[in-house]
Order: sequence, then C-alpha cells, then structure tokens
Amino acid sequence: ATQSLEPATTSLFNVNFAWLVASFMFMSALAHLSIVTWYKKTYVSDLEKGINKARWIEYSISASTMMVAIALLSGMQDLASLVMIFALVAGMNLMGLVMEVVNAGKKQPSWLSFIIGCILGIVPWIAFGIYVWAANAYSINGVPGFVYAIYVSIFIFFNIFAINMYLQYKKIGKWADYLYGEKVYIILSLLAKSALAWQVYAGVFQP
Repeated sequence: ATQSLEPATTSLFNVNFAWLVASFMFMSALAHLSIVTWYKKTYVSDLEKGINKARWIEYSISASTMMVAIALLSGMQDLASLVMIFALVAGMNLMGLVMEVVNAGKKQPSWLSFIIGCILGIVPWIAFGIYVWAANAYSINGVPGFVYAIYVSIFIFFNIFAINMYLQYKKIGKWADYLYGEKVYIILSLLAKSALAWQVYAGVFQP
C-alpha cells in the first residue's frame, strides 16, 4: 500500500476576540501606568540617553498580539504559525531596543539592527498575503472586506513607526530632539491600537 503524509487537525481551544482585542489595549495601559509610577525614574533617565526600554518591551508583546489577531482574521488557525507570527513581530520590536541600546551616545548610528528588524517585520505580511490569496482562490466567500482595511491601516502604521526611528537617528528637523520622536511613538501607538480595535469591533462584532 502507498503511504503518504496527510495533515491532521484538531481544535485545541477557541479564541474570544473581544478579550484578545482588549488584551493589547490593557498591555499598553499597564506600560503607561508603569512609566508614571514605579518605573518613572528609570524611564526619565533612559530618555536622556536616547533609550526607552519600556516602549520596546511593551511593543514586543502588544504589537505581536495585534498581529496574531490579524492573522486569525486572515484565516491562520494553526498554533505553530501563530506562535511564529508572534515571535517575528516580537523580534522586530526588540531589534528597536537593540538599535537604541547599541547607538546610545554615538554620533554615527549602526543600522544593522534596524535592517534586521525590517526584514523580520515584513515576513508576517507575506504570510497574510498567502492566506488571503488562498482564501480567495479556494473558499466561497474569501476574506471579509473589513480585513483589507485592517491590512492597509496597520501596515501603514507599522511603516510610520520605522520612519519615525529613521528620522530620529538621522536627526531630521524636529526629530533631532529624541523626545519629539518619543511623543510621535506615543501618538502612533494610541492610533494604531485604536484603529485596529474599532475596525475589529465594526467588522467582527457587528450585529
């Protein structure tokens, strides 16, 4: 008899999307609470050196959770792929931390960690593209329309984060002041998380 490898699947657990969306908002709130309370002294000290460790650690968890949510909306359901999406996005953000730590006090920054971070960050979007193509090619309904809006908006936000860092280290215009870039990060984080939450609410939770 001919033997062959066949994929076998089983449902491990169900994901409550409401809790998933709430989780990355809660992570951001907890991080901001820490920098105005017990972590404030270290936070201020690090800002003077051009470093914000709390930002990148929070992003590595919250942004990764956001991307897992987008992966689920794309039809990605296998646990291994979701874990890898989380790890890739976490690695991308931790490269931002490496960028700041390595270049603290330097006049000429090293861009290696920035480049590696960009490479890590683009892989999940390639995976999403494959899933969207497969959904449109092999399923009846394909990917819901609101998911495309999420792709576009979050992809733009993620790229603006990278542009903000680029402007910081090139010291272009107002970005010559590290604290200006810090303010932009805060605004971008709020807008990106809010945009995803509202779009998910409007799409997934509509009557």
